[in-house]
Amino acid sequence: MEMVIDFPGGAKVDAHFGNFTVKTDQPPMGGGEGSAPTPFAVFLASIGTCAGIYVLGFCKQRGLPTEGIRIIQRVHTNPVTGMVGDIDLEIQVPPEFPERYTEALVRSAELCAVKKHLENPPSFHVYTRVAQPAG
Repeated sequence: MEMVIDFPGGAKVDAHFGNFTVKTDQPPMGGGEGSAPTPFAVFLASIGTCAGIYVLGFCKQRGLPTEGIRIIQRVHTNPVTGMVGDIDLEIQVPPEFPERYTEALVRSAELCAVKKHLENPPSFHVYTRVAQPAG
C-alpha cells in the first residue's frame, strides 16, 4: 500500500490513498486552524475504530443488535515521559446484551490489527530522495 502525504497549507498535512484523503491539522495553539484532528488523534482513533470493526463483525455474525453498544477509549499518558502508557477500551453493552457473549466480545476486540501492530511494531526506514519533475 502506498500513501501520498502532502502539505495543503498552514499546519495541515493530508494523506491520500485509493479514493480517500485523511485530513489533519494542528490546533490554533500549535500553529494550525483546528480544522481537522491532529495526526496523533487520527492514530489513536484508529485503535478504537479497529476494535470497533471486530466488535461489529462479532455481533453481525451472531445476529446480535449493535444498538446501544459503544467503545469508550481512554488514553493514559506517562507523566514523566509524556508518552502513552496505557490504553483502555471499555466495551459498553446495553442491559439486554446476552451475558454469555461478553467475554467473546472482548476477545474479538483484541483481534484488532492496529493493536497487534503496536504489540509487534514494524521497522521504520525514513530517507530522502530527489523527486523527478512531472512531465
